[in-house]
Amino acid sequence: MPTDAASALWRRLDTPGHDAAWLERTDEGWLLHGTAVFRRGDVPACLAYEVACDRLWTTKRGAVRGRIGDTQIAHEITRNDGGWAVDGAPVAGLGDLVDLDYGFTPATNLLQLRRVGLAVGAVAEVPVAWFDGEGESKELVRLPQRYERRREDTYWYESPTAGYAGELVVASDGFALRYPGLWEAEREG
Repeated sequence: MPTDAASALWRRLDTPGHDAAWLERTDEGWLLHGTAVFRRGDVPACLAYEVACDRLWTTKRGAVRGRIGDTQIAHEITRNDGGWAVDGAPVAGLGDLVDLDYGFTPATNLLQLRRVGLAVGAVAEVPVAWFDGEGESKELVRLPQRYERRREDTYWYESPTAGYAGELVVASDGFALRYPGLWEAEREG
């Protein structure tokens, strides 16, 4: 059962790194925020992020700030009835999307899972506005995704254009515990 607050700490598996995230209820809905610290190529990266959603888990805005090597990163992402914008510049062709997903953290999957609320055995196509955030590009693109809830704590996840598929194990709060090949939750003890 989802709670009003949750947190997670992950270890990155494909490169040295960690990510810590918090989810909090706000007067307007929900705020997810955290920081990912990892190695990108041969340089360190540190990206602070947030996503604000309404009470129905629809994204309203997001932000990514930090550094990748010597490159400063600072982007504001907004969504309204007219569609999406990055740093105030409209992004065409994404107006039907309601979820923002960051490519450098497993935290944003929680928002999609809570919004769609799949019962065990159910399947949903959940395309997202995807922001990689790991480079100088400030491109926001459509990323097709599919979730199939196989057990109370397990989802089969596919992102065909990203070439990724795997069985996500999630905690009762919705944060991923295991994201095969990419992330694993740090556990006490």
